[in-house]
Amino acid sequence: MPIDPSISDADLMVRVQRRDESALALLYDRFGKAAYSVAYHVLQNSTLAEEATQDAFLKVWTQAHLWDANRGKPSTWLLTITRFTAIDRLRVENRRTAAHAVDLDDVLYTLGSVAPMDEPTWADERLAKSLLNRLSPEQRQVLELAYFRDMSHSEMAEHLAIPLGTIKGRVRAALHKLRDLWAEQTEDSAT
Repeated sequence: MPIDPSISDADLMVRVQRRDESALALLYDRFGKAAYSVAYHVLQNSTLAEEATQDAFLKVWTQAHLWDANRGKPSTWLLTITRFTAIDRLRVENRRTAAHAVDLDDVLYTLGSVAPMDEPTWADERLAKSLLNRLSPEQRQVLELAYFRDMSHSEMAEHLAIPLGTIKGRVRAALHKLRDLWAEQTEDSAT
C-alpha cells in the first residue's frame, strides 16, 4: 500500500481511534520497520521480534483510545508500546528457560559456602534453590539476570527499563537477604 505523505501520523491515529483499518495499515507501513527494530533490539531473535511487532500493532488497534495528541507523537506512543511488548515477551521466554539456566556454583560461591573450584554438593544446591525461592520476585529477577545471564547492572537497567540506582539497590538487598537466609539456615542445621 503506498504511503500518502499528506496524511499526518496524528490524523492516522485519529482514524485508527475511529476503527479505520486502512489507517492502521498505513501506520504499519510507516512504522513497522522501526517497531521491528525496537523489538529485535530487546529480544535479539527475529521470530520473537516479528511476533512482538504484530502484538504491538494489535495493542495499538485495541488501545487506540488511550493515545492523546497532547501527550506525544503517535510514533513515540507506538514504539513505546512495542518496547514494552518486547520486554514482556522476553520475560515470558526467560521464565520458560530460567529453571534450566541455573549455575548454582556462582550462587554458592557468592554466599560463601564453597570456594570457586569446590564441587557443590547436592544438598548445597537444594538449599541454594530453596533460599532463592524465598527472595521477592524483584530480588530473584535481578540475581538471575546478574548471575545466570551474566548481565551488568547497566544492562539490567536497560533490559528492565528501571533506573540504574534501583537495580543496584535490588542486587545489594538480594545479596544481603541471601546471606542472612544462608546464615540462618546454617545456624539452624548446626544446632
